[in-house]
Amino acid sequence: MKTKKNNFKIWYLVLFIGLLSTSCNSNKDADKNETVAEYQVLKVSPETIELYREFPGTIEGIENIEIRPKIEGFIEKVWVDEGEYVEKGQRLFLLNAPEYEQEVLSAQAAINSAKAEVSSAQLSVEKAKPLVEREIISSFELASAQNTLIAKKAALEQAKTNLANAKTNLNYTRITAPVSGYIGSLPYKLGSLVNSGNTEPLTTVSNIKQVYAYFSINEKTYLEFSKEGLLNNNNDVSLLLPDYSLFDQKGKIQTVSGQVDEETGSFNVRAIFDNPDNLLRTGNSATIQLPKTVKDALLIPQAATYEIQGKVYAYIVDAQSEAKSTKIEVTPTVSRKAYIVTSGLKTGDQVIIEGINTLSSGKKIKVVAVDASDVASLKTDSPVSTNSSETK
Repeated sequence: MKTKKNNFKIWYLVLFIGLLSTSCNSNKDADKNETVAEYQVLKVSPETIELYREFPGTIEGIENIEIRPKIEGFIEKVWVDEGEYVEKGQRLFLLNAPEYEQEVLSAQAAINSAKAEVSSAQLSVEKAKPLVEREIISSFELASAQNTLIAKKAALEQAKTNLANAKTNLNYTRITAPVSGYIGSLPYKLGSLVNSGNTEPLTTVSNIKQVYAYFSINEKTYLEFSKEGLLNNNNDVSLLLPDYSLFDQKGKIQTVSGQVDEETGSFNVRAIFDNPDNLLRTGNSATIQLPKTVKDALLIPQAATYEIQGKVYAYIVDAQSEAKSTKIEVTPTVSRKAYIVTSGLKTGDQVIIEGINTLSSGKKIKVVAVDASDVASLKTDSPVSTNSSETK
């Protein structure tokens, strides 16, 4: 019996060793079959990049003139429509003010009367002269007649002035464009009573062959830009349109306000742009870009980064071909597809640029080196931009 039990024990022991050996061999085979995943890796190197600071701004035509009536009257005719282009001197509105026509007629009648009185006074002088010479009347009477003539002539001149004023007032009923440009809104309709005291103008005429771009910078930025010469009139500035396309004309800084705005603590800046196609209109919003050249910049795709609690991280490859998470500081480009790394990376670091959501620190990878020129997000004609929180 003992021999039989011993045989069973030996048989179980052999079976256990066999199963253990099979399990170990299976694990070894699994280890042999497991492959290291491939990841594209970019070796960062310094390059010179044109950097931009962005500021929100507003557009105005170089001439943006409010059209207001100089007299009171009812709008009888409106010869233009909103958005219409008008030439200088083109008629815009007709006001119905019949009293000014009556003033012209009255002034003309007053002139005719004054002319008749001048003629009578002139005859009196001519009549008195020979009588004085023959001592029929005294020289005093001649002097009196001459003074009367002078007074009548003065009255005639006053009547002419009154007529000119009446005609001027009558002309004010016909309102014309002071400059060539585009018509703004038309808040008053036919029949509206208007005068010079109205809060809103009849319309505006904007000359937009050139436009002003107004924006603001704070004191710190003003000092920085002044030291770097970025506010120099010789420097080109760019304009980013609301659809994020770049305006095809470069502008120049024209003026910087002479003092700080006490309410906002900022300087007001004005740039000027040619607008040959009349694309920009008064009231447009835009983003002004001031250029700055940055040397030795390290550029990586935005997709190569991730954020945790507002901090930006990227994976680099260490000497053991293992992924390693590292915190970086970045500046976004205009396209938002790439970042300039300002801290956390150095020249020669290998940055994993794809599949970072499958990575963890210490994971072994197989490096697939890519060239910066082959990375689509680094191929952009858009200028690189720094963020700015400054507002108009």
